[in-house]
Amino acid sequence: MPKQLLAAAPRKAAIGDYEERQLQPNEVRVKVEHASPKHGSELAGFRGESPHTADYFDEEWNMFLRRETSDKETDGGFGRWNLGNQWVGIVTEAGADVSEYAIGERVCGYGGVRETHIVNAVNNYYLKKVPAGMSWKNAVCFDPAQFALGGIRDAHVRAGDRVAIFGLGAIGQIAAQMAKLAGANWVAVIDPIEKRREVAIRAGADAGYDPVNQDVGLELKKATGKLGVDVIIETSASEFALQQALRGLAYGGTIAFVGWARAFKGGLDLGREAHFNNAKIVFSRACSEPNPDHPRWSWRRLEDVCWDMLLKGKLDCEEIINPVVPFLESADGYEQYVDQRPDLSIKLGVNFV
Repeated sequence: MPKQLLAAAPRKAAIGDYEERQLQPNEVRVKVEHASPKHGSELAGFRGESPHTADYFDEEWNMFLRRETSDKETDGGFGRWNLGNQWVGIVTEAGADVSEYAIGERVCGYGGVRETHIVNAVNNYYLKKVPAGMSWKNAVCFDPAQFALGGIRDAHVRAGDRVAIFGLGAIGQIAAQMAKLAGANWVAVIDPIEKRREVAIRAGADAGYDPVNQDVGLELKKATGKLGVDVIIETSASEFALQQALRGLAYGGTIAFVGWARAFKGGLDLGREAHFNNAKIVFSRACSEPNPDHPRWSWRRLEDVCWDMLLKGKLDCEEIINPVVPFLESADGYEQYVDQRPDLSIKLGVNFV
């Protein structure tokens, strides 16, 4: 039987079997070659910390409400949940109604880390063709690129701006590259992990700071002649990072808060720089509709732009997907590189070939 990566229990991953089924006429079967999980929202669920477990977000009320379900129904899906976010593979079988995809074509889609996927292939926007010249590592960064671009746009990064990126997971790494593409004159990157800072600087960032050993807010002011940076993209969702962002922000500047935060437990004092410096904080989530620039912009337009940038090589994700582990080692790899030792990784890759 084919195998997949599962969340077996809170903070415990495992390789498990699953059953293949017959194709429907509108579907293709894909043999997966490469895959990657999420390191943010998926990790919250893996740790049993997701707000979606006991509550749900009601789209009509635009707020979280308590679930009226049994404990069994809100167990987080452990033992059944296929971990993973995106994959790249080869079409090996196609249903009778499929005309847009051919056997042997390489495609990218959303879904878990598993040996095969069965996917709707009729008018499916999210089944992307991956041409020979496109890196699989760029393809599996389609999801984080959307949230990076959302933050760049929501913060109104403009040509000549000085920008700081807090948090250098995949979203922050891509946001740093996008800030440069948008015309930022100077881009600083902030992360306690030296490896992540070095990757961002090799990709074009101008300076890197360590928030554990440096007063980052003060360093940003020093680097800008006491002015501070015009824009900050905050992807770490840390209250300590947000406090330093407020310290290093120029008067009247904007912080795009992109990270998915948990309840703050201290470290944030809005009576200090935030109170004196007319700071603007924009909570940025690319997939929330309508887009702040609706009707001109939408989530779909963000997606289109991101895929085009990845396809044409305007973004370089080669060092962002790191490390890469064989599929049969992916359970240990997920526990180590995604959950326990993020200092050893940026965005985990999984190889099936």
